[in-house]
Amino acid sequence: MTDGILGKAATMEIPIHGNGEAGQLPEDDGLEQDLQQVMVSGPNLNETSIVSGGYGGSGDGLIPTGKSFSSTGRKVRVGPQRHLVYLREASVRELDPLGSGRHPSHSTTPAGPGDEVARGIAGEKFDIVKKWGINTYKCTKQLLSERFGRGSRTVDLELELQIELLRETKRKYESVLQLGRALTAHLYSLLQTQHALGDAFADLSQKSPELQEEFGYNAETQKLLCKNGETLLGAVNFFVSSINTLVTKTMEDTLMTVKQYEAARLEYDAYRTDLEELSLGPRDAGTRGRLESAQATFQAHRDKYEKLRGDVAIKLKFLEENKIKVMHKQLLLFHNAVSAYFAGNQKQLEQTLQQFNIKLRPPGAEKPSWLEEQ
Repeated sequence: MTDGILGKAATMEIPIHGNGEAGQLPEDDGLEQDLQQVMVSGPNLNETSIVSGGYGGSGDGLIPTGKSFSSTGRKVRVGPQRHLVYLREASVRELDPLGSGRHPSHSTTPAGPGDEVARGIAGEKFDIVKKWGINTYKCTKQLLSERFGRGSRTVDLELELQIELLRETKRKYESVLQLGRALTAHLYSLLQTQHALGDAFADLSQKSPELQEEFGYNAETQKLLCKNGETLLGAVNFFVSSINTLVTKTMEDTLMTVKQYEAARLEYDAYRTDLEELSLGPRDAGTRGRLESAQATFQAHRDKYEKLRGDVAIKLKFLEENKIKVMHKQLLLFHNAVSAYFAGNQKQLEQTLQQFNIKLRPPGAEKPSWLEEQ
């Protein structure tokens, strides 16, 4: 198809005037559409040149025109030598609608405030990711060095001993909490069984006149045990709830501060090692600047480490005092309630609940809201 169109173009002659300008072609809409189709389907020429050789010949005769052109070019045949001239004519209406003849300027639209804000946010995020990457690399390197025995770590023996003791205490209290919950479940099952047994004895006392008195005694005994069991269950639930708060809230909060302290200690040692390596290196202008920057970073991480170490020491002290206070009250409650229950002393059992301000919920009652519990 292309060869047919080029052949059609080759049959037309364009007179060339003395000043090098081509004369005006007679209008041929079919030829113009065919030439435009060739230019669209052909290569996208970014530079305009006149090929003085034949079609498909060498490029030795390339002559740049030095002018920008649009994509609506024409492929014509010039002169009797049957050379094809590839021209990409500039669209005057697109580039210079006023006809001033000046070349279009390549000015860019100034960025608005929104673009500057977006660029600033992107820069801040990049800096954050960069700092995080450097910090992670240094801490990972320090951690591996400590694991393989090649690096040194800062150790506070007294504080480390207290932290290890806290973790061991938490594991033991979690075991007590688990056993307390199991005891609560067993007591609840026992109460359900005693309640059902008491109902069965009461029913049989009505249907067995010869054993009415014996069944009646046992029914009353089971009902009394159920009442005392509900009182004991309330005391055990209060004991378990207090242990749960101590383990999952108070101790866990202190251990979270301990984790922050350990992370700060790792960062402190990582930047300390980095500063020591720079100090042993050669002293030139570039190294001096890096050394000052490393010194400032090391000082910042040292201050953070010292602050968290103080926070951990204070929290450990307060935790120990709070633990003693809470456990003294809860252990006394547990002992008095269990002793009174198995001794059958209903009065002492009720006094124990009053002593610790424990209120029993009636069977089937909904759990009070957190505002009522305050």
